[in-house]
Amino acid sequence: MSKIYDGILGVAIGDALGVPVEFESRAAIAIDPVITMREYGTHHQPAGTWSDDTSLTLALLDSIIKNQGLDYYDIMDKFSEWLLYGEYTANGEVFDVGNATSRAIMNYGRRCKPLKCGGASEFENGNGSLMRILPTAFYINTHSGLTIDDRMGIIHNISSLTHRHPISLIGCGIYISIALSFISGKTPLTEGIQQGIAEAFRYYENQGWSDISSYLRLKDVIAFKNLSENDIQSSGYVVHTLEAAIWCLLQTDSYESCVLRAVNLGDDTDTTGAVAGGLAGIYYGADSIPQEWQAAIAKREYIKHLCAAFEDCISAKPPEYDQ
Repeated sequence: MSKIYDGILGVAIGDALGVPVEFESRAAIAIDPVITMREYGTHHQPAGTWSDDTSLTLALLDSIIKNQGLDYYDIMDKFSEWLLYGEYTANGEVFDVGNATSRAIMNYGRRCKPLKCGGASEFENGNGSLMRILPTAFYINTHSGLTIDDRMGIIHNISSLTHRHPISLIGCGIYISIALSFISGKTPLTEGIQQGIAEAFRYYENQGWSDISSYLRLKDVIAFKNLSENDIQSSGYVVHTLEAAIWCLLQTDSYESCVLRAVNLGDDTDTTGAVAGGLAGIYYGADSIPQEWQAAIAKREYIKHLCAAFEDCISAKPPEYDQ
């Protein structure tokens, strides 16, 4: 399968590993660390159940497939179908919803234009757009002629559907820059991360985005890699989630060790696992993911089908760029 499947399956499995221990503290998890798929736990779900992170990722992927491009109204329609009717869920149940994402979808239901639905307050910088943004990398990768302004504009628009404060937009921009580095090259892990971060920093600094300072620790990747676990937070704040995911990648040498490290950081375990898992999936490939985890994951064939449909769609006819 393609890097599309590698990344999307990586999101789903990282998410599912974290669901049973979401909101547990790092200290509590350390007593009984996650080493494989678990059942029940925080949300009382069967093993292999993924949450809103994967649901919204699949909704975004499906919208790009159906429209052979970007239709922000359709994306919000699909997000609404998830929240209101359980579409794109692992088992028909919506059991984990971020407040900012819920408000944005409700804003859309009140006829707010899609790109204005997301909260713009400094206090609405949760990780709800970062956790679902990965399909954007595969869309951008099909359009070789896009400028850096075009690429960042697409990323920012897709984030703005639920989160449009600059800190959230920048976090998504850095993440997708790293993903594109992994998709397009065979560079060593640390070098690929460095390339993606450096490109994003150049863009935001050249554009005068002062909020890039929130991510300053990432600029020196080697110094960041050398931070101790005590220096890494794993809350639902978008900066913490992105830092935690990148730190886990830098600390490990396989998909399995990366996502387990991420989930065992505690707190927002499903999203840290999903965000780290997406990048680790692209870099290491789906074949590197333990077979028992793949066998346990909910609706794996559906995930595979969506990824294959995306591959077919871009192979048959390159989608039109529509910002």
